[in-house]
Amino acid sequence: MKTLLTVILNWRTPDMTLQSAEAALRAMQGIPGALTIVDNDSGDGSFETLTAQVAARGWDTAQTPVRVIQSGHNGGFGAGNNVGIRAGLPDHARPDYVYILNSDAFPDTGAIRALYDHLNTHPAAAFAGSHTLGDDGIPHRTAFRFPSILAEFESSVRFGPISRLLRRYIVAQPLPDSTTSVDWLAGASMMMRQDVLDQIGLFDETFFLYFEETELCHRVISAGYTCDYVQTSHVTHIGSVSTGMRTWARMPDYWFDSRLHYFSKTHGRAYAVLATVSLIFGSILWRLRLLIQRKDKGDPPRFLRDLIAHAVRWFTAGTQHKMPPAPRRINE
Repeated sequence: MKTLLTVILNWRTPDMTLQSAEAALRAMQGIPGALTIVDNDSGDGSFETLTAQVAARGWDTAQTPVRVIQSGHNGGFGAGNNVGIRAGLPDHARPDYVYILNSDAFPDTGAIRALYDHLNTHPAAAFAGSHTLGDDGIPHRTAFRFPSILAEFESSVRFGPISRLLRRYIVAQPLPDSTTSVDWLAGASMMMRQDVLDQIGLFDETFFLYFEETELCHRVISAGYTCDYVQTSHVTHIGSVSTGMRTWARMPDYWFDSRLHYFSKTHGRAYAVLATVSLIFGSILWRLRLLIQRKDKGDPPRFLRDLIAHAVRWFTAGTQHKMPPAPRRINE
C-alpha cells in the first residue's frame, strides 16, 4: 500500500492542534504512514506541551506514530509545512503521499481515505483537496480559478453586470457539485504526491502567508498534472484561528507582498503591474458607487490606501521579502 505522511503546522494553538491530530489519526486508520506536528517556533510553550501530550497519549508508539518537531524559525505557512515534508516518515523513509492539514481543521472519518483513494485511482492528479465546512455547517470555498488581471477587476468593482460578463474569470467559483479538476485548492486539507513534489519543488518560502498554495498548484498545472477537488472528502474547518485574520485592523504587508510575488513569479513583473492597476481601478469605481448608494465598504480599514502605497514602494524599489511582524489585531 502507498504510505502517507500527515503534516499539521502549529502556531500557538496546541490544544486545537491536538484535537486536529486526534481527528486525523481516526481518519488515517488502515492507511500506512505517520503524522508529524511541526511547531512553527511558537515560543509560548507549545512545543513542550505537544511533545508531552503525544507521549502521554501513547501516540508516539502507536500503529500510526506521531512525532513533534520544531521548525526553529517562523517562516510562515509554506516554510513550516516544508519542515515536516522534508523530515519524511519517522524511519526517514520517503512517503508516497503528503497530506497537509490546518491545526483548526478536523477531517471526518472517511475524509483522508477519500483523498488517498482518489490519488490511487487518478494517476494524472497530483493534488487532491477536500470539501470543507465551517463549524456552523456552511461550506467554505476551497476550489478556485487562478487570479488574473480581469479577476482582480471583477472582485474589486463588485458590480453584477460586470461579474456576469467576467464569470469565467471569477477566482472563488461556486463549489462544484461533484469531484472535478480545478486550478488551485485551499491548503487547509490537501493531499499531494511526493513524486510530483520532488519534480516541481516544495512551497516557495518567499511567501509568508497567502498565495503559497496558489503558486504551488500553478506549478502543478504547468507540469501537466491536475489539482482535483474531491467532493466526498469532508473536513470541518474553523478558519483564521492561528492567523487572527478575522480580527485584523488592517491588511498586513505580507498579504500585499504575497500577492505581488505570485503575479510576478507566474506571469512576470509587467503583468503584476497591470493586475495591480486593475485592482486599484476597480476599487476606486466601487468607492464612487459607495458615495451614491451608501453601501458598506466591504474591505479592511485603509485597504485602498495601503494597496496604493505598497504598490508604489514595490514598483519603484522592488519587493522587500522579509519576515513580517505578527498581524495587527483590533484589540492590540
